[in-house]
Amino acid sequence: MYISRLLLSNFKNYDDLDVTFSNNVNCLVGNNGVGKTNLLDALYYLSFCKSYFNPVDSMNIRGEADFFAIHGQYHIDEPGDNGDNAVAVSCTLQRGQSKKMKFNKKACTTLAEHIGRLPLVIVTPSDQSLILGGSDVRRKFIDGIISQADRGYLQNLMAYQKALEQRNRLLKQFYENQYFETDSIAIWDEQLIRYGQPIVEARRQFLKEFMPLFEEYYLLIHPDANITEKPGIAYITQMDEAATDFGRLLSEAQRRDAQVQYTTVGPHKDDLEFTIGEFAVKRFGSQGQQKTFLLALKLAQFEYIRAHLSTKPILLLDDIFDKLDMQRVRQLVLLVGSDRFGQVFITDTQQGRVEAIFSQAPAMPHKIFTVADGKLIEIKE
Repeated sequence: MYISRLLLSNFKNYDDLDVTFSNNVNCLVGNNGVGKTNLLDALYYLSFCKSYFNPVDSMNIRGEADFFAIHGQYHIDEPGDNGDNAVAVSCTLQRGQSKKMKFNKKACTTLAEHIGRLPLVIVTPSDQSLILGGSDVRRKFIDGIISQADRGYLQNLMAYQKALEQRNRLLKQFYENQYFETDSIAIWDEQLIRYGQPIVEARRQFLKEFMPLFEEYYLLIHPDANITEKPGIAYITQMDEAATDFGRLLSEAQRRDAQVQYTTVGPHKDDLEFTIGEFAVKRFGSQGQQKTFLLALKLAQFEYIRAHLSTKPILLLDDIFDKLDMQRVRQLVLLVGSDRFGQVFITDTQQGRVEAIFSQAPAMPHKIFTVADGKLIEIKE
């Protein structure tokens, strides 16, 4: 799968853009703030129906314009087909109206139904929060991966979140009115158990499959890592392996929940613990180790989705070369440009660095664009 053409209207700093891409590697070079990341965000919109960077859709409309429009021409290999299928995908937003997604010229009834159609993995400097941030960031990471590969998981996640919001609203109401109804809480406890249990089981299974992929990519990026630098990921949850005690956990936490006015136990409190050797990456990892760890996580995400959906996701690498030496930069570009991966987009501020890498791999199909003031100019193919 790849996108051959992208058209933008009034999206962020792009007034009007029409660009065609290589189906292998595309490099966007230019100074900070000229629109490289905005273009990647447009691609993200077409896959996930939202921005990766700004949750308020209307703030992605350019200036005082009334709307934005993102249109993509994709080519998707279908199982059993001899050739590829061209598919038009669009995301549009009119001020004061709901966002609209179309796939193959048909409007999406819900945004959730679109998730997984155009698999994509993005790596940006802001992803450092995956290492350094709170548990919600890591839950979002694991949920995002599984949801692309398993629509049932996404449905359970949405149903669980809805039940959680209702239970929390009820707890706040009880606190304000100084009373407590066990039967009312029990209704939402049943919903949390029904949808929460499969979520935890799916996360456990995911990590079993994900860990070998993650370890492999960590060593590919950092081949000189020694045995004491073995990376690790641990799933931290309040629910035991048998997972029959979620109801008991909710019951035991009832008094505490009533006091703090929210639900304190369940899969919405889960976390991932990242380690190198015996040490937490968050506290003791160097910047280089943290960057390598993050890249390995994202490339393993790519491999997991590829295996489950039988297609290669589009890979977006936004300004990732900072804190990496030239050897690792070269190794990473050669890796993602290989047959192992599909279409790749890379942004960088140094045109010379990008050209030097490709001069050593002349057989790798690629395009290089300069980006300035919301305009793209192809300088090399």
